[in-house]
Order: sequence, then C-alpha cells, then structure tokens
Amino acid sequence: MAVTGAATLQESTPHRGMITACIICATLLQSLDQTIANVALPYMQGSFSASYDEITWVLTTYITAAAIMTAPVGWLAARFGRKRLFVVCIIGFTITSMLCGAAQSLQQIVVFRLMQGICSAALVPLSQAILFDIYPVERRGFAMAVWGMGVMIGPIMGPTLGGYLTETYNWRYVFYINLPFGILAALGVMLFMHEAEGEHRLRFDWLGFFVLSTGIGALQMMLDRGNKLDWFTSGEIIVEAVLAGLCIYLFLVHMAWAPRPLIRPVLFRDLNFSAGLVMMFAVGTILVSSIALMAPWLQTLGNYPVATAGLLMAARGIGNLVTIVLCGRLVTWVDPRWLVAIGLVLQCWSFWVMTGWTPDVSQNELIITIAVQGAGLGLVFTPLQVLAFATLAPSLRTEGAALFSLGRNIGAAIGVSVTTSLLAHNAQALHEVIGASVNPFNRALQALSATRDAIDPGSRYGAAMLDQIVNHQAQIIAYINDYVLMIFTTMPALLLLLLMRGPRQRTAQKVMQASE
Repeated sequence: MAVTGAATLQESTPHRGMITACIICATLLQSLDQTIANVALPYMQGSFSASYDEITWVLTTYITAAAIMTAPVGWLAARFGRKRLFVVCIIGFTITSMLCGAAQSLQQIVVFRLMQGICSAALVPLSQAILFDIYPVERRGFAMAVWGMGVMIGPIMGPTLGGYLTETYNWRYVFYINLPFGILAALGVMLFMHEAEGEHRLRFDWLGFFVLSTGIGALQMMLDRGNKLDWFTSGEIIVEAVLAGLCIYLFLVHMAWAPRPLIRPVLFRDLNFSAGLVMMFAVGTILVSSIALMAPWLQTLGNYPVATAGLLMAARGIGNLVTIVLCGRLVTWVDPRWLVAIGLVLQCWSFWVMTGWTPDVSQNELIITIAVQGAGLGLVFTPLQVLAFATLAPSLRTEGAALFSLGRNIGAAIGVSVTTSLLAHNAQALHEVIGASVNPFNRALQALSATRDAIDPGSRYGAAMLDQIVNHQAQIIAYINDYVLMIFTTMPALLLLLLMRGPRQRTAQKVMQASE
C-alpha cells in the first residue's frame, strides 16, 4: 500500500522538478535578504547618521514583521489558495525590495523593511508544505535537503555578493539584486504550479491575530529600545513589557478556548512537533544574531574591507551547504536525532573558539571556525524538519510549517535584539571598568611611558588615543560575552532530543528500493 500510494503521488504531480526549482528560487529571495544586508549595515549607518542600535532596526523590523505575519499563513493559504498567495507574496517582496533600495532616511527604510518582512512571511512555510505534499514519505528527507541547499545558497551568496555590490556600487544594490530572482520565481510559480480552490467560508480569527501581533510587536519594541531608555527605569519600557506579557497570555487563553483559533491546539499534541518547535526557536536565536555580530566584528575590530569580510562570512554558507548535502543522504539511514545532536555540539564548539578571538586571530582560524559553525547549522536544519513533521498529520502541515517559521523568526528577532543590546551595554560598562584602571599608578601605563610609543594622558591627543585603546578592548570583551550567551542558549536544546522519536523511514525506503 505504501508503494502504491507513493507511486500515485509521483504520477499526480506533473512538473515536480520545475515546481521545486521555483520554490527554491522564491525561498532564495528570503534567505538572501537576511544575510546580504549585514555587511552593508555600517554603510547604511553612515548614510542615515544612525547609531549601531538604530541601524539594527533594519534587521529586527524585517524579522518581526515576518514573525507576526507567519501565524495566519495557514488560514490565508486555505482561504485564497497556495498558488495565489505565493505569487502575491513574491511580487510584493520584489516591489518592497526596490523601495528599500530607494529609501532616503532611516524611517523610510525601516517602514519598507517592515513591508518586505510582511511579504516574506509566507515564502518559507508554503514552500515546505508544498514539498511535503508533492514528495512521498521516503523522499521527504531528500526534498528537504534539496530545498535546504537552495536556501543555503543565500548565506553563501549573501555576504560575498553584498560586500561586492556595496564596495563596487552602493549599498542600495543589495536590495535591487532581488529583482531578477523575484521575476523568475513569480513567472515559474504561475506557469507550473497547480492551483487548488480556496475555502471561501473560512473565518479569520481577528482577535487571536490582534493579541498575538500586539504581543510580539510590544516585545520587540521593548528589546530594541530598552538599552537606549535604560530599561525599566523608563515608563515606555514598562508599558511595552506589560502589554507584551498580557497579550501573549490572552493569546494562549484564546487559543485554548476559541472554537476556531488562529493556531489550533491540536498541533501541540504531537510531541515531536512541539519539541522541534522549541528547538527551532532556540536555533533561531543564534541563526541571524551570529551573522549580525560577525559582520561588524570583521569590519570594525578585524579591520577587514567589506568585500573581504563578505568572502570570510561565505565560509559559513559553504559549510552549511556541505552538511545539508550529506544530510540528504544520511537522514534516511541514520537516526536524525544523532545528526541534530552533532550539529548542536559543533555550534557550541564554534562559539567557544570565538570567545578567544582578538583582532590578531589568523584568517585560517576565522575561516575554519565560521565554516564549522555553518556545518553545525546544516546538520540541525534538515534533520530537525524531518523529525518535527514525521508524525504530524498531513492536514496540519501548512499550519505546522507556518508555526515552525514563526518560532524561528521570533527567536531570530529576540536573538538579534538581545545580543546587540548586550553588546552596546557591555561595551559601555566595560569601558568604564577598564578606564578606571588607566591612572598614573598603573604599572603597564608607566612601562609604556618609558618607551618611544609613550602616550601622554595629559595631552588631548594622548587622552584620545587612550580612550580609543580602552574602547577597543571593551568591545572585544563585549563580543566574547555575547558568544558565551550563545553557548548557554544552544546547549539546553540537546535535552529536547530525548523527547523526540525518530521517523520510521528505513522500512519504507527498503520497500521502495525492492519495488524498483
């Protein structure tokens, strides 16, 4: 029966290869845009005269908008049809990319990135759900690996392409580059993908969506502005914290008792999916934040040109691509839980090595560590998808994929906000601590004053030089503290693997091979 069902599914899906290619092209838009702007952030910061905290809004508003709009993707797909929703989102994403490139102020680019995030929300969950439907059970690991390879081309191309475009032309071209991909993806989906009729009688859970989006938005505002407003000494931060907690609580109560909630509680009865959702949230906190920290570290502390920084960061995407290709073959024969565990351990190892980084670190160590970090993510990404959806009912896949993307996006938004906020706070606090030791009684300063490189703290030039040295050291330690935080975020996720069951795919694979 399994063989017959798989064969029927294969025969009933024409143009499967073209559909897969179009889906990969669409998700490439989303993955490329998450990384291509990172190396250009210092240049945007200069163009808009923004602080480091403010320019990170370019990242966090995009991620937050995508997180908020991910929740209703299941309803929108059922109401209007997957194909129609997919095409509209691709076209909207392409248009808002052009607007981001044409932005003339920080306020404009933040608004346009917000719109871009709204349009990108459906791309990943819809592509996952479609692939799960058009591929039989024994080939879903392969399908996720191929899709993951397409997604990971973004992190490979993003930093390198972004660095090249920024240095050769202008940072605005990191958004204009989306135009050809958007046109190809939209045309391909319209030509090859079959349209299913929407259920026009479905009602939207406006109350659930309102409290969820308000809670996520308030939480993100609190995290983004907390460091600038000195956290809970500010009335605004207190209001945002109370509003976030209250709205999230109301959403959970509404989800449990409403007859047709935005997110159905039946999803959480699947232990594999629930554990995978929590793990994806944990992985999401380091997915984007590690890249957001790496770009300014290479350019400001490492003194690498933007193009070179992009090439170094491409090592992460290459490591990711290699392990995703391997996972496509291994996930059928090896328990995916072992692959995820190895990936998380590699992540922790890479962050531990990065806690010892100084501007004198060699390029070889940079490349190896960044590549290992990418390899760890690749070992987590595909097997975790297979584990989470292994026991989920087919009717819940679109909604489950949307919730999975929601968890990843919320984790990414929180991760970027927390790490950048801690970086700014710790750099300032450590500057004060280190600066307190710079006095006439400091033996290191006394020894330096006896050399030809002596710095006179009494002169304006000498005081500025000392302040620069202290600030440099404070930033190095602040980055180290962020990497330590990432280790303690990643390690507890290993315990979730104890709750998950491995998918029963080996028998199905052997039956399929025997039938062939």
